[in-house]
Amino acid sequence: MPNPLNLNRVEMPRQLAEERAHNFDEVALGYTLEQMREEASRCLSCVKKNCTRGCPVGIDITSFITALCANDLPRALAVIKEKNALPGICGRVCPQETQCESQCLLEKKGAPVAIGRLERYVADWARKHPQTTGERSATTGKRVAVVGSGPAGLTCAATLAQAGHQVTLLEALHVAGGVLMYGIPEFRLPKDIVQEEVKYVCSLGVKLELNSVVGKIDTVDELLQNGYNAVFLGTGAGLPTMLGVPGENLSGVYSANEYLTRVNLMKAYRFPEYDTPVRRGQQVAVIGGGNVAMDAARCALRLGAQKVSIVYRRSDTEMPARREEIENAREEGVQFVMLSGVKGFAGDERGWLVAMDCFEMELGEPDASGRRRPIPKVDSDFRLSVDVAVVALGTSPNPLIAQTTSGLETTSHGTLIADEATGRTNKKGVWAGGDVVTGSATVISAMGAARRAADDIDQYLRA
Repeated sequence: MPNPLNLNRVEMPRQLAEERAHNFDEVALGYTLEQMREEASRCLSCVKKNCTRGCPVGIDITSFITALCANDLPRALAVIKEKNALPGICGRVCPQETQCESQCLLEKKGAPVAIGRLERYVADWARKHPQTTGERSATTGKRVAVVGSGPAGLTCAATLAQAGHQVTLLEALHVAGGVLMYGIPEFRLPKDIVQEEVKYVCSLGVKLELNSVVGKIDTVDELLQNGYNAVFLGTGAGLPTMLGVPGENLSGVYSANEYLTRVNLMKAYRFPEYDTPVRRGQQVAVIGGGNVAMDAARCALRLGAQKVSIVYRRSDTEMPARREEIENAREEGVQFVMLSGVKGFAGDERGWLVAMDCFEMELGEPDASGRRRPIPKVDSDFRLSVDVAVVALGTSPNPLIAQTTSGLETTSHGTLIADEATGRTNKKGVWAGGDVVTGSATVISAMGAARRAADDIDQYLRA
């Protein structure tokens, strides 16, 4: 019999706002066993499995929740890992509310099953109960180079390794994980969890090579010439977009990329234990309205800022960040200066930032994104006193790969052109997926693209 309709979603325990705003420990604490069972029991076990269709990697969500209800955690984990090698990550940072959970029948009543929280529970259980490594098909003898060890690269590498191919994962930095390590703060995604997921991928037989900058050490052309049968490009989008206004070169003005890399990957928040300083401003402004802007603002609070403001040119309704992250930021004390643009930055005689010149905006007709276009108001200038400003306006791919690969087509924005269904580029033997193709997007969308590319690479290698 189907479960009775239960709209009482089990809330995730969290650190208190007044406490978490001053530490880098994980905010969300995870379900207890009893909470997991209560939430899993809300699933209606729909025959149509709309939730699975809403998942970019196609997890059989109904089956993994059914296994949870039967207290079969190993089965639940196995179902998830059929499609997703990184559940500990996705359970924390995937925007389930706009994907699988948005397709849940209970969502129509305003309380979908908390699929992401259940996935996180399974992943955390697995860390405490190590399983045998994933099954691999018979070795094919084919070699694949996967460039970049972010979510796309890890997913592609794991999928191809399980299919029996010899996979080498080439990472430019000194640690694997890509944006999962340098971009997402510890309080949202603990780094030991990322490294556990990397370790799992390597356990499948993937060879990891760090400090390997493709385009400098070897080009894509050289990889293909030196024995690799296919190359997957999952290098992400790490080149920051700046405002292009006066004063942007003042000390104290950071791109979100630099700011978050210093804080997260290089652990600037533990200076001088880790010798990577970052300016700990007292009055911090973050320009932008996405998840990266929320991350930067919340990091600034934890670094000791007295006042942190998000400056965004549209209203709250158009803000692209996850509602959960906006609410967390507000609870922790981040202030929001909405419908405001930036004209420039002012500094002192030493070249240090002291103020940010802004102007008010109003919303006009919708633009290509579907959001109402911000229009500057006449005679509406105002000044904010700030000693640190973080520009979080998006990123684009580093041009190194495109510049050093013969014949590889790109868009005018510098992203690689690849088939959406297969990940194939115009260059034979080369696939691409994730932010290097789409520009800044979600972790799970990058994983979905990598999964599709891996399936196509496998077919190509077996032809």
